[in-house]
Amino acid sequence: MKEKHTFYVPDAIERNLLPDDEARHAVRALRMTTGDEMWLLDGKGNLIDAMVEDATQKRCTYRIVNTEKQPKAWKGYVHLAIAPTKHIDRTEWLVEKATEIGVDEITFLRCRFSERTTLRLDRMENIVVAAMKQSRNAYKPKVNDLMSFRDFILRQANAISEHEAEQATFIAHCYNEQQREDMFRWLNTHTYIAHLTLMIGPEGDFSVDEVQLATDNGIMPVTLGETRLRTETAGLVGVMMMNLHNRNS
Repeated sequence: MKEKHTFYVPDAIERNLLPDDEARHAVRALRMTTGDEMWLLDGKGNLIDAMVEDATQKRCTYRIVNTEKQPKAWKGYVHLAIAPTKHIDRTEWLVEKATEIGVDEITFLRCRFSERTTLRLDRMENIVVAAMKQSRNAYKPKVNDLMSFRDFILRQANAISEHEAEQATFIAHCYNEQQREDMFRWLNTHTYIAHLTLMIGPEGDFSVDEVQLATDNGIMPVTLGETRLRTETAGLVGVMMMNLHNRNS
């Protein structure tokens, strides 16, 4: 029996044609032919059981056999805002693992001490799609391009003022002289919060002025534990904390 492969088709229910890149992979690399079964993910929570109707070198059509709406494994909305690392492979690893665990949105930050100020968003999107298919996660996170720290803070401040009771935004930093909450303990003492956002800085951390701007705008300074974590590790730990909080609340 052939392995049942998984493909990402954003509008899978409305059409019966694999996107060009997925069709090439299905037909040329996987040698799929008429009658072969496959899974389709649309990124909106649908897991679709389908069968190849026609496969040529240029296109692959399918017939939907069954569609199941998959419930999210976590409740609410989990948002990670993080400065990309100097060596982009570390950020790519984070994006892959965060998608596997479960995150709703990833925003990349351009901070004062950032060593990387450009980003290939198409590359990040491809990594997200590959992680979705590997983990059979039916929900595709939104991935945002680089945004200045100040612009992100102003956006969050507006959201906090409009929906204060429904969300919490954290900024993790390493300045011991400044008061910080333990994020893990804080989450454990609070019930379900619909929208959680965590900000993680670059290798050189956020600047003192950036932390001050954040706290002045209602963002909570936190620590992620006793040890000093690398940027991508901190991002993944934070995603896991927020995800588990909203699973268990």
